[in-house]
Formats: sequence, structure tokens, C-alpha cells
Amino acid sequence: MPAKSKADSLQEKRDSVKSKPFVPKIATSPKLYHPDSLHSPTKAWHRSVIIPGWGQVYNRQYWKVPIIYTGFTLLVLMYRFNQDLYTQDLAIARYRARGTQPAPGDKYYQLYQNYVGYPDQSITDATRGYARYRDLAVLIFVAGWGIQTIDAYVDAKFKHSYSMDSDFSVKLRPTLINSPVYAQTLGDVFIPGLKVTFTLP
Repeated sequence: MPAKSKADSLQEKRDSVKSKPFVPKIATSPKLYHPDSLHSPTKAWHRSVIIPGWGQVYNRQYWKVPIIYTGFTLLVLMYRFNQDLYTQDLAIARYRARGTQPAPGDKYYQLYQNYVGYPDQSITDATRGYARYRDLAVLIFVAGWGIQTIDAYVDAKFKHSYSMDSDFSVKLRPTLINSPVYAQTLGDVFIPGLKVTFTLP
């Protein structure tokens, strides 16, 4: 093996100084949520039954709590609004049925005077309408309570039993589509299109 000259040794030294170590970039893996056997769906369900939104807090889905309480607040306001009007119209309807009227200064005196021009049937229909919407608010409230308990249980079940991978992507690319036979004239005709590819975990 021939001995290296001084010029060769000097050139190797320069090359080693100029070159930098190369480390290939490794793509970080997508966030993967593994099943959590300690996360109890039953516990989430029980908590939501006791206090609305408690199960969602247990599942760490805090953003759902304001939605739940906003809906319940609106239903309570709907109930109180219709209950108050139902009580007033029912009192007027009872005065009409007895053939009497409240004395000046009584609670419903001014309201009775406001309804002087209305027939009895109109007051009865209004009373039934307010009662119907009041009862509807109660039914929706109960249904909402049940739905939020189911939501807490299902989300907890997913955390307990299933893996959730965030490796989801959508790719778009242009392509050419062969036109149908009935749409072809002379020769082949290609139609420009867009190809969508979904990558699911």
C-alpha cells in the first residue's frame, strides 16, 4: 500500500473539517391514545346521573359542561315563563267561569281589565297553550338529563376499551376520468377530476 503524501493528508484533514455529521430526521409518530382500563364508564354514568356535567368532567371533556348548563338554564326560563302566564290566565278563566271579577287593588284586577274584550274561549286556549309549553320544557329537561348521562357513559367506554389514533389525513390530487360510453363521441374523452384519499388510523 503506497504511503500517503503530505498533500493527501492535508486534503483529508480539510475534508473532515468541512463535512458535518448528518443525522436523518425521524418523523414523530402521531399521538396515540391507548385504552385506559382504569377509566370507569359506570363511574362516569353515575356521576352524570347525580350532577349534570360531572361525568363529562370525569372524562376530561370540560367544553361540554357550559353547553349542558346553558341548555338547562334556557329550559328553566322557558318553564318559568309559561308557568307564570298559565297561572295568570287560569285565574282570569276561573273568574269568568264564576261570573265574578277581582275588586280594584286585587292581584289580577288590571289583568282582568286588559282581557275584557277577549272571549272566554280565547283565554281557555291561551291557558292550555301555556300549559303545553310548560310541560314540554319539563320533558325536554328530563330528556336532556338522560342524554348527557348517555354521552358521558359512551365517551368513558371509548376511553376504557378502544384506541384512538390521531393519524388521520386527507390528500387531494388532480386526475383524469374516462368518460362513460354513452358520452363518448369520436375517440376517447377524458374528464378532469379530483382524487380524494383518506388515511384512517
